Amino acid sequence: MLSVRGATKRYGAVQALAGADLDVHAGEVVALVGDNGAGKSTLVKVISGAITADSGTITFEGEQVRVTRPQDAQSLGITTVFQDLALCENLDVVANLHLGSEVRSHSVLGEIRMERAARDLLRSLDVKIKDVRTPVASLSGGQRQSVAIARALLGEPKMVVLDEPTAALGVEQTAQVLGLVKRLRERGLAVLLISHNLVDVREVSDRVVVLRLGRNAGTFETASTTQEEIVAAITGADAYGAAS
Repeated sequence: MLSVRGATKRYGAVQALAGADLDVHAGEVVALVGDNGAGKSTLVKVISGAITADSGTITFEGEQVRVTRPQDAQSLGITTVFQDLALCENLDVVANLHLGSEVRSHSVLGEIRMERAARDLLRSLDVKIKDVRTPVASLSGGQRQSVAIARALLGEPKMVVLDEPTAALGVEQTAQVLGLVKRLRERGLAVLLISHNLVDVREVSDRVVVLRLGRNAGTFETASTTQEEIVAAITGADAYGAAS
């Protein structure tokens, strides 16, 4: 689905990416992990079109593509849910889901159609929100994250990038979001998960890609790798194995 090769990005004297590679296939969850300053956020911004890499290539569905702005990524079918969620707390769930893509008929908002579409989408993802007319400000952290992810699916993307989706969530809310990540995989989507929480990573990912100082420090099959091996790759310890 997605293949990034040799991505570099420099900010003045800081080399944020130094030849990073990444592969994400349809129907799998790939976790991108690393310490602060490893280059995770920079690589995500390159993929999402928020910034342009200094060098390197991006291939999507077998074809080399140029992603220089967010619209380029969206037109390819790549959607990103950033950590701030970009939700309007004063609006209800329906309005947030359709924000920027409102259904209109003769310049009048199709409220009934949008509400029906919102209910159907949330039901298909097993997201439990009693009233879709509830303001987002009244929702739990897990419910807000679920709304942000659901909104990303309205455009029927092929790949979803999730930036720290469980940050600052409680145990129950985290379980809710991780369940949603699994359902994205079941729908055949390619999922790139950025997270500092290795427990969450091990629960939902198929593979783990470790970045360190802007370079690849290891690629691991989650099911056959210990948490200690992943931590060793993140910290640069000599003990890690299976790195590529």
